[in-house]
Amino acid sequence: MKAKVEAKNIFKIFGDDPKSAQNMLEEGRSKEEIFEATGLTIGVQDASFAVQQGEIFVIMGLSGSGKSTLVRMINGLIAPTSGEMLVDGTDIANCSPQQMREIRRTKVAMVFQHFALFPHKTVGENAAYGLKIKGMGAAERRERALAALEQVGLRAHADSYPDELSGGMQQRVGLARGLAAEPEVLLMDEPFSALDPLIRSDMQEELLELQRSMKKTIIFITHDLDEALTLGDRIAIMHNGAIVQIGTAEEIVDKPADDYVAAFTKDIDRSRVFTAQSVLSPAEAIDLSKDTAASAIERMEQLNRDAIYVLDGDRIAGTVTYRDLTASMRDNGAALSDAIIADYPTTKSTTPLHELYPLCESGLPIAIVGRKGRLEGIVEPQAVLAKVASDSDEAA
Repeated sequence: MKAKVEAKNIFKIFGDDPKSAQNMLEEGRSKEEIFEATGLTIGVQDASFAVQQGEIFVIMGLSGSGKSTLVRMINGLIAPTSGEMLVDGTDIANCSPQQMREIRRTKVAMVFQHFALFPHKTVGENAAYGLKIKGMGAAERRERALAALEQVGLRAHADSYPDELSGGMQQRVGLARGLAAEPEVLLMDEPFSALDPLIRSDMQEELLELQRSMKKTIIFITHDLDEALTLGDRIAIMHNGAIVQIGTAEEIVDKPADDYVAAFTKDIDRSRVFTAQSVLSPAEAIDLSKDTAASAIERMEQLNRDAIYVLDGDRIAGTVTYRDLTASMRDNGAALSDAIIADYPTTKSTTPLHELYPLCESGLPIAIVGRKGRLEGIVEPQAVLAKVASDSDEAA
């Protein structure tokens, strides 16, 4: 699949002789050494990534890591020293002024950290501002602005002024201004970082909800790893101008690429990152119409399991435990059906691990069921605990 946005070996060096600094980088000199020797600043070094249509791609890094410089090269606000920055195959760094205007008009919009709302303009006028400077007529501007405000739940406030809105509502006006341009790619540069924590969390949830219907390509910049893990389909972590790892939240937390990433992720609540899918085991169920108590016991011994699920055709009949079956056979030779536990824990493969804790209390394997109620696998309670446990002992 062709990427919507793609960076190929992007460098950005600030100063009068960037080539000399790039040569020093290739020789293995550090960013600090190069600045000390030349006074040149390495903004971005050899960054490559590809963002697919409809993906939320988060670029995460601390202040000075190069993340904002990198995202500003996507809409031509900063020109790279070398490399290619492609939007739908067009190299931003080498396109004509006319092509650049067309890309900004139809393809790429940006939402900044600070709301930058005009206090003397209404919410509707603020949302339409980007369309006005593009020369769109008043009636069409108003229609597009109202549609964008509707998307963020603020249409009723179109004729209010910014100082009549809360901080979170003002940021949603900023988002509406970006959406009003109907861009294919939305660049968001730390848009929630100025908000209070609770409002920030609400805005993250609202963005995810909005994305379910918009399906925009979003490139989101943040310095907050929790925010990155919450929002990103994939995350690129930057350090000293370089991308040190790209992956899903689970990949980054489970397998950090280096000590820098490991230090970032060590205090993350793993139970909120990983889902049931990460600890899923094959169901290995038995058949109610074919199996007996004896064959069920034999199967559990082979699998080294304390319980096993029983299927009645495609339907889950329940689960049986090794203890119950061996006790009933010893006492009265009961049939398999007599030992079935019909009240068993179930969930979906996408459920975060922290939501499985109450289900683990039964001690029974948790049935992972699909949309049609079919058994897709099981999660053992001990597997949940092992996954969320700290790796500090292993690291030591």
